[in-house]
Parts: sequence; C-alpha cells; structure tokens
Amino acid sequence: MHRLRLAILVCVVTLATPALAAKCGGDFNSFVASISAEAAAAGISQGVTGQAFVGVTEDASVLNFDRRQRYTFNKSFEQYVSTRVGAGRINGGRAMLQRHAALFSRIEAQFGVPRQILVAIWGLETDFGKGDMGRLPVIRTLATLAHDCRRTELFQGELLAALKIVQRGDLPLRDLIGAYAGEIGQTQFLPSSYIKYGVDFDGDGRVDLRHSVPDVLASTANLLHTNGFKMGGSYEEGSANFEAMREWNHATIYRKTIAYFADQLVGR
Repeated sequence: MHRLRLAILVCVVTLATPALAAKCGGDFNSFVASISAEAAAAGISQGVTGQAFVGVTEDASVLNFDRRQRYTFNKSFEQYVSTRVGAGRINGGRAMLQRHAALFSRIEAQFGVPRQILVAIWGLETDFGKGDMGRLPVIRTLATLAHDCRRTELFQGELLAALKIVQRGDLPLRDLIGAYAGEIGQTQFLPSSYIKYGVDFDGDGRVDLRHSVPDVLASTANLLHTNGFKMGGSYEEGSANFEAMREWNHATIYRKTIAYFADQLVGR
C-alpha cells in the first residue's frame, strides 16, 4: 500500500505548498539549518525544531526505495482486487462495523460519509490498524526527500507540516513514525492532510491518527466530506462520490477497489 500512496504522491506535484527558500542538494546539515529557519518563520518553535532535527541524517534506504518506484499499475482491476480484498479482510471489516457501530453513526451524522467506505479505506491501508503503519522516523524521511532535488518543494511542505503536528501536540516525536513518503497512522495521512483534515473526535484535545480510532475514522470522513462526498449517493466509477475520492487516491483502480470492498462489507 505504501508503494501505491507514494506513486500517487509523486503525481500530485502541484500540491499547495509555500515557495520555500531552502536550497536542495549540497551539504545536508546546511539544508537542515535552512529548513529550521523556514520553520521558525512559519511559527514553529525552536524547541520543536531543535528536538526534531538533533542528530538527523539522510536515510539512504528512503532514497533507494524512492528510485525503485514504478508509478503505473501493471495489473488489471480484477487482478489487483483479488490480492487486496479476500474473505478474511471482508470478515474483519464486518467485525469492525459491528464493534464501532455507535461511532460510525456519529460520524455519518456529522460528515455524511457511509461507514462501509471508511472501513474499506481503513482495511486497505493498514488492515484496520493492525497492519504496517510504517516504521521510519517521519522527520528523517521527509528531510531526506526534501533534500533530494527531484520534488524538494513538495517534501519541504510535508516536512513543515510534520513539525506542525508536533507543535500542536498531536503526536510526540517518538510516535511520529511512518512510511516511505512520510505517511502517518491507521489510514496513512500525509502530514499536510493530517493538518488540513485531522479531527479530534474523541475529545482529548489532540488529533491522534496512530492510536485513536475515533480520530482516524472521523478525519478520513472529514477529508472525503470536504472534497464533496455525499451520503446516499453512488460511489461507483463515474459518480460524483467516486470523483470526490480522488483527494484520497488519484488512481482509478484503487478507488474502484474501495468501492468494491465497501459493497462486499454490506452484502451488495
């Protein structure tokens, strides 16, 4: 799943990020110093940046992974969905629908996104929070990718967003762990989406997309709702709701997989 999310991220190079001044390439420590200055200008405290960047180094494994990517699907929908949506995952999703029924009712009432769509995304991304959420320090990962000149503006924006997550108190640095493009949590939010769409739905004063199921599911619903997803409408290919899911994932084959999985969860 991380490979797919990275592939989509690469395609969205027009992500709205500020024109940042840090120069990519060259000495890594000098680059980090420039990013620290940008962070200060964005209102991030020196305490946060100092702690985040202490001892940070480039991660060669991140660059190697990034360069190995192939940004096209080489499987048909039928081939792809057969590897992602099986009986075990469907049964697991149905169990989640029952376990969190009251929570889903609250989310549907507030955001207008059906529970089966949320469970499908949750299952595909991290097997309902039980699977791999990534094991890499997000700051190191994003600093590495931002220093690389191929998509520096994109990843500088994500790096600043990650620092803002810490600044807001949503996650401590020890929990700011993610995948190979800096995706975080049970539904794999990029830091910029974490900041933009994250919802404190359990009422504890912070948005925790790693540990809080209410925050995870409500934030995912908020992303879809904000981008036009409407309750009661079709979410099949060609529908307005299918288009609204582009903000989650641009790949048609992946959105078709979400829709297929959602239908299986409710017996359609």
